[in-house]
Amino acid sequence: MAKSHLSALDADVIRTTFLKEVHESKVPESEWQDLARRLVEAYTGQQDVDPKLLEWIVQGGT
Repeated sequence: MAKSHLSALDADVIRTTFLKEVHESKVPESEWQDLARRLVEAYTGQQDVDPKLLEWIVQGGT
C-alpha cells in the first residue's frame, strides 16, 4: 500500500512498528535510523523521507 502523504495515524502506525521491531529483534541503536527509513519507504513507496519524521520515530526507541 503506497501512500503519497502520511496522516498522524499513519505516522503512529510506523512508529509503533518501529518500536516493536527494535524491542523484539534487539536492533542496535546504530541501526535505528536505517530501520525507520526502510519502514517509511515501505509504507509510502517513496524514497524521499522527511528527516524530522525519522527523528520523531527514532526518539521513541530511547
